[in-house]
Amino acid sequence: MKRKTGEARSSPAIEKCESTRTGTTVAAIKQAVIDNLHCVQGRIPALATRNDWYMAVAFTARDRMLDRFIGSIQKLSDRSVKIASYLSAEFLMGPHLGNNLLCLGITEQMREAVRELDQDLDDLIAQEEEPGLGNGGLGRLAACYMDSLASLNVPAIGYGIRYEFGIFDQEFRDGWQTEKTDEWLRLGNPWELCRPEIAYTVNFGGHTEQYRDASGRYCVRWIPNRVVKGIAYDTPVPAYRDDTVNLLRLWKAEAVESFDFEAFNVGDYYRAVDEKVISETVSKVLYPNDEPEVGKTLRLTQQYFFVSCSLQDMLNIHSMRKRDLDRFHESFAVQLNDTHPSIAVAELMRLLVDEHLMDWENAWAITQKTMAYTNHTLLPEALEKWALPLFSRTLPRHIEIIYEINRRFLDEVRKRYPGDDARASRLSLIDESGEKYVRMAHLAAVGSHHINGVAALHSDLLTKTVLKDLYEMYPERFTNVTNGVTPRRWVALSNPGLAGLITGSIGDKWIKHFEDEIRKIEPFVKDRVFRNEWAKIKRTNKNRLAAMIKERTGTAVDPDSLFDVQVKRIHEYKRQHLNVLHIITLYNRIKKAPRTKIVPRAFIFGGKAAPGYFMAKLIIKLINSVAEMVNNDPEVDGRLKVVFCPDFNVKNAHHIYPAADLSEQISTAGKEASGTGNMKFSMNGALTIGTLDGANVEIREEVGEENFFLFGLTVEDVLGLKAKGYAPRSYYESNPHLREAIDQIGSGHFSRGDKGLFAPLIDNLLNHDPFLLLADYQSYIDCQDRVSAAYRDQEQWVRMSILNTARMGKFSSDRSIREYCDNIWKVRPLKKS
Repeated sequence: MKRKTGEARSSPAIEKCESTRTGTTVAAIKQAVIDNLHCVQGRIPALATRNDWYMAVAFTARDRMLDRFIGSIQKLSDRSVKIASYLSAEFLMGPHLGNNLLCLGITEQMREAVRELDQDLDDLIAQEEEPGLGNGGLGRLAACYMDSLASLNVPAIGYGIRYEFGIFDQEFRDGWQTEKTDEWLRLGNPWELCRPEIAYTVNFGGHTEQYRDASGRYCVRWIPNRVVKGIAYDTPVPAYRDDTVNLLRLWKAEAVESFDFEAFNVGDYYRAVDEKVISETVSKVLYPNDEPEVGKTLRLTQQYFFVSCSLQDMLNIHSMRKRDLDRFHESFAVQLNDTHPSIAVAELMRLLVDEHLMDWENAWAITQKTMAYTNHTLLPEALEKWALPLFSRTLPRHIEIIYEINRRFLDEVRKRYPGDDARASRLSLIDESGEKYVRMAHLAAVGSHHINGVAALHSDLLTKTVLKDLYEMYPERFTNVTNGVTPRRWVALSNPGLAGLITGSIGDKWIKHFEDEIRKIEPFVKDRVFRNEWAKIKRTNKNRLAAMIKERTGTAVDPDSLFDVQVKRIHEYKRQHLNVLHIITLYNRIKKAPRTKIVPRAFIFGGKAAPGYFMAKLIIKLINSVAEMVNNDPEVDGRLKVVFCPDFNVKNAHHIYPAADLSEQISTAGKEASGTGNMKFSMNGALTIGTLDGANVEIREEVGEENFFLFGLTVEDVLGLKAKGYAPRSYYESNPHLREAIDQIGSGHFSRGDKGLFAPLIDNLLNHDPFLLLADYQSYIDCQDRVSAAYRDQEQWVRMSILNTARMGKFSSDRSIREYCDNIWKVRPLKKS
């Protein structure tokens, strides 16, 4: 047939290129892997390392995502599309390869393709360096939300920092935590796209000048003493089995001029690259030690850097849409993930007023319509605030803007509450009690149209405690969105055996529609075959974790024992040391009566302590010291084991959550905002022992109180006890088992005779005990005895396990994102083309 004029000529080469770039057959994928090995890695198979093969496979998966990514980005240019912008200092995305293959629906095709190339897909997935761009729950929540935004076809951009070095790698030396640099970029990152043409300048320091422009308008000019450039690095975030691929845009700091040629020419080689070194420090490391002043300055610098780049980027996208600036809030809904990005309120005002010459009132209205703030803590000390001198030196223009916001806000407060100077002082954006501070949570709350907590209890307590005055001022702004986690990564990917059983029983819709579908497995609790298979899968997962523990720690744990797991950030309020007191109590029971029958347990810990948090590090040392004693005592061998899995991260969590029998959620009531580990454990069939804290309350409501092991003081009990005058020593003196355990720690029994090692911990418990361990000890011990009794009846335990998973639909992050979209952002999913 004759080709029409202008018609593209078809060629086998082009057809082959299209097939190997986007095809999903085993043959197409295999050819793509070989092509990427040759053309991107520059290797022949005979000389390729495992990392070469991993990179070739990753680029093959990325090609298939980018085809969809382009289509999604094009839709963002539609002026009618409102984009959810998620600002977070942390994005703990986890390893990409396995998750992306799952979302693309090509895991088995890739497995077969690399098998034909004499490679094992599981080995290649294990090769990936995890990007540790987060400290724990906050960053992992952001990652789950990015997954759900894509899978719900919600147009979204996640904005954060491309830290060169992420959360430290954890090792133990003589039981103490040591920190090693997380060099996650050392072998390259195939998932990101560098966008050097998307760059914005960010100012720091200097001073401001006031002037009148030609029309007599009052203006302010910021004269900085330092300027940094932010470069965009884009990571595609795919939907599960859908065409949407959203964008995670992380900023890297670079010098505006990275090389001083004049200094080089006169032989001052160090000064020639000074600016490059200083500028790149901004995005060098996640959460620098902020004990010294220089650390605090760097942390504030990081927060402002990524917020400014992100808002400039949004304004640029809005401009490309050719929309009026006073309709910016119709283009973007900006969510502040905790207080770290709260400087966005002042920065958007600066950009609108100073850079775009908008009047204050209009700019403030747009800012409030754009911003929404998520609070993640009930600890007053964790509500970020900055010393006024430090803030003023770093961001001189922003302190002026904050003063003006505060002046207008306090006028409103005094009008509402005349004569109530104490209330005005409490509400002020500037804390003037002693050394003056800028209250960042107040700034976020005043500049946002919605303020949400992350669990029903947390949201309620916010309005009664740390944000009480703000709630009374703006009650209509406060709402709740209980956290959720993605079932794609935390069940379908990390627990393939369980996922297969569920899919074989009710179909695979649960992976995308977890909230509506997962309850359909509940009737199978009566099916013996189903229960037996459920138990086999749990045993397989425990075998897998036991092998990992043996490899990492050298300790052998028995998969037939109860896996009692507590993995989370190490903090006094999370009470890992309460868990230790239970271990010592059990140990003492066995030592006193060796023939006592107890349910064998493996106590499995994981989590990192902040490098400057001495008490948390001491708790880690205590766990490892007790482990040394218990694990080497032949009298308890086969009945108790204690292990601390080093370097807890997303990759390790893939092994831990599916294998757990018991989930330890034992924080002091009223201290944990929500928690998300509790949800991951329950989704994988673990039973929870916990207090009525955070999302535990809602989990217990959903799974049924008979399927949850409850202990401890309630929030009301805690407040009442403290109001009466809590005396922790009285609990120690009146409880012989508690006294014995504490005395053993203090006597050096678990520290090779060193009586002083744990003295700070003992002193804190006996004389202060701010998180009420001693008050909750006996209730916890009694509850653990109920756990042991329940575990003896394995048939009933499996039933309870199934019901935990079946009733976790509410805790999908898809539900959370729908609530944000409907109730806060007013963002609609993209229509399918």
